Amino acid sequence: MEEGVAFPQEEYLSLESGAEFFASQTYAAVAEDEKNGKIYGLYILHPNNVGRCGHICNASYAVKSEVRGLHIGKKLVTDCIEQGRLHGFSILQFNAVVASNTRARHLYEELGFVQLGVIPKGFRMKDGHYEDICPYYREL
Repeated sequence: MEEGVAFPQEEYLSLESGAEFFASQTYAAVAEDEKNGKIYGLYILHPNNVGRCGHICNASYAVKSEVRGLHIGKKLVTDCIEQGRLHGFSILQFNAVVASNTRARHLYEELGFVQLGVIPKGFRMKDGHYEDICPYYREL
């Protein structure tokens, strides 16, 4: 969130608002080093919509920049796919993948996600400029 290149929220979470936010998710997970207890990444999983579209879930991921390249993101997304199935969803959709986030896009495509198109200037970056977003989906 601090980098302002992925999550849509602009305000930082306090301990209180963070606890409320994570408790409201269908599922939340962390990537933790069992040897030292350090958290290297996380994801949240929740419905993308309700009613007739309630079978579609959405997720957001974060990986600490200093551990990029250790495949933490791949482990998080793979676990999320399984958790989506276990929670009764049949499609996982990403609404707002920033076009310049090529590492994430490559990972999603490697894991079978399909890009649905491009939404021009759909994401306002931390510095105020707009970038395109690319929605993705995958059947679970």
